[in-house]
Amino acid sequence: MANLVIDIGNSRSKIAIFNNRKLLKLDVVDELTIDKVEYYLSSESISKSILCSVGIDKNDVKDILKKKTTYCEFTTSIKTHVTLLYKSPETLGLDRFAAVIGAGAIHKGVNCLIIDAGTCITYDSVNRAGEYKGGSISPGIAMRFNALNAFTERLPLLKVDLLFDKWYGENTITSILSGVQQGAYAEVIGFINYYKNLYPDLQIILCGGDSEFFGSRLKNSIFAEAVKTEPNLVLIGLNEVILSA
Repeated sequence: MANLVIDIGNSRSKIAIFNNRKLLKLDVVDELTIDKVEYYLSSESISKSILCSVGIDKNDVKDILKKKTTYCEFTTSIKTHVTLLYKSPETLGLDRFAAVIGAGAIHKGVNCLIIDAGTCITYDSVNRAGEYKGGSISPGIAMRFNALNAFTERLPLLKVDLLFDKWYGENTITSILSGVQQGAYAEVIGFINYYKNLYPDLQIILCGGDSEFFGSRLKNSIFAEAVKTEPNLVLIGLNEVILSA
């Protein structure tokens, strides 16, 4: 029997099927529809399910999952192998919690830093004892481009340029690219350095829509050997919750 795992993010949603810990099927969609959920439920022999949403509750999706599967309600009060020391667990984003659970499952007994580069860039660490104390939330790359355009009169709206890697711009366009992209990269390096000082054996895990941008730069850095990209980290964490329930 298989597990249906759904991750609804700010920009995209992922729906996946796991058999134990093996990922069998995965779709990334701009909008999760009831038809898509119904298709997945009918395509495999699904026994259990779980859903994580960073926005409003998807009660219509939950109702179907509860009706047709053994549904696992994912909250920060659920028991996992991670010891949650966050001081306001009720406000912790469930996607962040799922990523921490996933990291702790993949790298048991290892000090990990999870960098989720999506709409926001989040930094979360779980130590070798499985303790999670907290992390940081920063604007994502697209949000930074949007802010420059929205809060100024003349700066244009740009998108990520994977090939641009200069630390200065020679015109307005390249100045924005340098400020946003290299600024975000410098931020990431700063957080890595902080956690590396705490944990010299640190494992760095990248996920999120902009993981390719940061991964391509970090692979040429002194941290290259410590960096691993795992685009489905949140899904892996959610599946672990089902397996441990």
